[in-house]
Amino acid sequence: MNSIIISKPDKVLKGSIQLPSSKSISNRLLIMQALSGKKYKIDNLSEAEDTVLLQRLLEVILNCNAQNKVMELDTGNAGTAMRFLTSFLSMRQGKWVLTGSERMKQRPIGILAEAMNCLGASIDFLAKPGYPPLLIRGNELHGRELTIDSGISSQFTTALLLIAPYLPEGMILHLKGKTVSSPYAMMTIRLMQFMGAKIKIGKTRLHVSPGAYQFKDVDVESDWSSAAFWYELAVFSDDVDIELLGLQRDSLQGDAVLPVIYKNFGILTEFTDRGIRLTKVRKKIDGFYFDFTNFPDLAQAVIATCAGIGIRGRFEGVRSLQIKETDRLRALKNELEKLGIQVSFFGDGGHTDTLEIMPVKPSFPSGITFETYGDHRTAMALAPLVLKTGILKILNPDAVAKSYPYFWNHLKSVGFDIH
Repeated sequence: MNSIIISKPDKVLKGSIQLPSSKSISNRLLIMQALSGKKYKIDNLSEAEDTVLLQRLLEVILNCNAQNKVMELDTGNAGTAMRFLTSFLSMRQGKWVLTGSERMKQRPIGILAEAMNCLGASIDFLAKPGYPPLLIRGNELHGRELTIDSGISSQFTTALLLIAPYLPEGMILHLKGKTVSSPYAMMTIRLMQFMGAKIKIGKTRLHVSPGAYQFKDVDVESDWSSAAFWYELAVFSDDVDIELLGLQRDSLQGDAVLPVIYKNFGILTEFTDRGIRLTKVRKKIDGFYFDFTNFPDLAQAVIATCAGIGIRGRFEGVRSLQIKETDRLRALKNELEKLGIQVSFFGDGGHTDTLEIMPVKPSFPSGITFETYGDHRTAMALAPLVLKTGILKILNPDAVAKSYPYFWNHLKSVGFDIH
């Protein structure tokens, strides 16, 4: 689809939604399974485009004989596939070209490549230094201790941790800088420990002992990041009683902070034996501040929420949003300014660390068109604003397949008209 038109005759949000399973957990489990060389049972594996792609690429890698030829692997727009396969292929015999979409070629990977080379990997940049595509010559890795800047992407840290048990001496990883998305690194650690890895955790030091994963069957929990857009919808609705299935209170996901965030907006979260139930109470809020350093995937939904109710917002820790599937900060500025929202950036060294919004002359014109920039979270964060505009148009809506393939169908199931 090139575009869709969304409308809803009322502001009632009632029903039951089976949220997609976590692609973050799924993708980590797939790499761990591939490292083991064994098959084990992963129930509720994500059907997100990123996970399907990673699964297919791993099948190609594990079933091919790449000894005498160069194998090219295209990760498309999947950041986890690019980062995780960079470390995985470095210890897999053969010659590999790892490439991706044009946007992927603009997303930095030099920090990870440098760290891998310190372990004895052979990674060269085929175009712009520090960026894909990569030429990886797989071989036996060595080295035990290294330092990585953890202030750019938690996926660099995760890519190293996942392979660490399979290094002859394990790994001691020192983290420098202000760590971003630390809950994602902790997710990796908890999954590794569940599968038998021995890890000592310090404030800025992680020590992974050598060994192998001891597998157990695992059931992937539903995705808290995807729940953010339902919380946003709840804020814009007048009557709310919506059940989101599969979410867990004791979650591996840092984005399970959503109930705390949205309580500020009057959204109440009740945990049940099936997931969570959202209801709403009236609450006056004049402004909102939040630091997204550890929760970047929630930023767009929360910022759009504040814009939709016309309050001032200040949001720190958003630097990593500039190197996602699109420059998400620029995308938000472009689209929210269509509503009369003033969007300002603050930072230093050419990087934006803080975004502020101010409803200077807010308006919600019916039939407004939003661009998605090929980014799934941009599409899903802007769509709930239809409850303010009455009708809106979304360009390139298929972007949601990256993490939440059934998003539009789920909206239809609770009364939205989409065509």
